[in-house]
Amino acid sequence: MNWTGSRELRAQLQRCWDRGELLAGIVSGESSFPRRLTLKGPTSAQMAEQFDSVRTWIAELRALPYYRVEMRELRHRVLGANEVPRAVWVDTLDDALDLLGKRRQARRFTILVTRTRERQPVLLEWVAQRPLKVLELGDAWDRLLDVVDWVQRHPRPDVYLRQVDIPGVHTKFIEAHRGILIQWLNRVLPREVVDTKATGVSGFARRYGFRDRPRRIRLRALDPAHAPLPGCGSADITLDAESVARLVPTVSQVFITENEINYLAFPQVRDSLLIFGAGYGFEVLAQAAWLTHCQVFYWGDIDTHGFSILDQLRTYLPHARSLLMDRTTLLAFKAQWGIEDKQTIRNLPRLNEDERALYDDLKDNRISPNLRLEQERIGFCWLETALAELEFHESTDAG
Repeated sequence: MNWTGSRELRAQLQRCWDRGELLAGIVSGESSFPRRLTLKGPTSAQMAEQFDSVRTWIAELRALPYYRVEMRELRHRVLGANEVPRAVWVDTLDDALDLLGKRRQARRFTILVTRTRERQPVLLEWVAQRPLKVLELGDAWDRLLDVVDWVQRHPRPDVYLRQVDIPGVHTKFIEAHRGILIQWLNRVLPREVVDTKATGVSGFARRYGFRDRPRRIRLRALDPAHAPLPGCGSADITLDAESVARLVPTVSQVFITENEINYLAFPQVRDSLLIFGAGYGFEVLAQAAWLTHCQVFYWGDIDTHGFSILDQLRTYLPHARSLLMDRTTLLAFKAQWGIEDKQTIRNLPRLNEDERALYDDLKDNRISPNLRLEQERIGFCWLETALAELEFHESTDAG
């Protein structure tokens, strides 16, 4: 028998709770009760064949607390007229909460709704859409509202999060709840005080006018005669992005590499500078206008993410060229091939024809499944040869 019983009825209510439907009405004041539940009962044939079981099922159903069983008359050619369940109802929210054991959570939610209505009524729509998230945030709720109140009073404050002075609120609290605060502040603040170009939790500070920790760029001269700072020679230098933007380097070439050991061991190259890329985030280089006057070479891993990083770099430096990210290099070091954990498969519109062909082969696994050749696995002599050829061609072109 698969007739609806107490377990199935409770499961239906539990799903309503899990979707937030039972609590949403507390926000709007509009009740969704009485609520009819799905009921599956015996067929006409089962009524005749299992009459005693059917009577037991009906009796057990009608004896369940908090449920109202709506009956109907069923006429059977053998059994005659009998009352059978038509529907099962839960008449009130309180009944549903008692059935699920959720009265305490509902009282807590009601308190949080009241506080929100008093302090930030514009957030009530958000609350109604995510009631279980509200309960999850219950212990932090007042402090989160405090942060929203503070930002509302201090639009685009131009201070670090550390300088936000709210009792019981510290920097790590704000940072840990940036995702929620973004959703709330987007609803509360006027559009003119929100920098919509800054997205995601990493863009929280810039989006709402806080000072962000300086983005740092690591670089060194590959030709001591062109050191970016006087007397530094080929020293390993770390500067904030604004300082890098103010540099007036005399080099004609800039190399960018993703691997730290490659960065440290990169051979000297005439008239050149080296930048440690360290992954995505080339927007910090966008301020350095002098890069547009240099030839830029990017050396990354030969895998789908390496080409994705190259594609991103070209959003800021469209003239950037790839270095040792070609099919010849890949095939020359077959013994060093590895596995890329999770490939990217998105379209990369800024790759040139050869790069795109290799990227497509990698993402479609035409050469080897999840193929990856990390840049540090490429022989150093191979790098030196490539740089020598590059220098030869540049000098030839200049001549």
